[in-house]
Amino acid sequence: MDYLYLLLGFIVLLISGDLLIKSGVSLSSHFRVSTLVIGVTVVSLGTSAPELVVSVGAALKNHPDIALGNVIGSNISNIALVLGLTAIIITIPVGRSSVRFDWPFMMFASLLFYLFVINGKLSFPEGIIFLVLLGFFIFWSVRQSRLELAKTGHIFASAGYSLPVSVLILLASAAGLYFGASWLVDGAESIAMRFGVSERVIAVTIIAFGTSVPELATSVIAAAKKQLDISIGNIIGSNIFNILGILGVTSMIRSIPVSFEMRFDVYWMLAISMLLFLFMLPYGKAALNRWKGGVLLSIYILYIFLVFRA
Repeated sequence: MDYLYLLLGFIVLLISGDLLIKSGVSLSSHFRVSTLVIGVTVVSLGTSAPELVVSVGAALKNHPDIALGNVIGSNISNIALVLGLTAIIITIPVGRSSVRFDWPFMMFASLLFYLFVINGKLSFPEGIIFLVLLGFFIFWSVRQSRLELAKTGHIFASAGYSLPVSVLILLASAAGLYFGASWLVDGAESIAMRFGVSERVIAVTIIAFGTSVPELATSVIAAAKKQLDISIGNIIGSNIFNILGILGVTSMIRSIPVSFEMRFDVYWMLAISMLLFLFMLPYGKAALNRWKGGVLLSIYILYIFLVFRA
């Protein structure tokens, strides 16, 4: 039965990812913003829904390692696994906005998270700060996109769906991502528990992978449809949402203790985020190509090996 949940989860996630891309492109036309902004906001919020449900549920059930490990592991797999695999399939051009604002904001959020957990916990006031920063990120992204598109005289393609239909498809795809990820995680967690590994290991590997599958499905489908702004924007935006949104909400519900072992994973998250920046240079001309994708994927495999070996 566990393997059936795994298979069903993957199928639902793939279908939902395709629908999320279609609704995201349609919404970008309706709201007169770029597909990159839709990728780092609307699509990222939808693909981060599984992480939100898992982390909040884990915190309420007093499983802090799962609540934190899910987010940290997801951010690692989003860059090293999802972008790595997507770049191997197709070269991803890096837009200037990703280098100038999106990545720096993601790195700022990651470093702030590190500073907040040095004392061994993530508390209510820090959750409020995270949510305020998330609100600023969304506002600034939309504002800057509209200003830049107005300067260039960008002509939007006609929306694929009406606004109400686009929103309904978005909600349906987000629900599909949630249920698909839940089935995938339930099946994977049951299988992993049989091998007697710790909650932290399960969280940063199996659960993190399961909740990152929406990003993987969305990014690969976006790449196949040549919506490459959504592909990289979705990953950066999802990592921002994971830290500021998910941990913000979770820590406001209940303070989250941070185990010493979890700091190992935080260091990996920061290091992989820095590597992504190096791969996004030189400014305005960079692209994530096959060899860079191979390096990212190899680092992810090494990380998983070290986690299980420890």
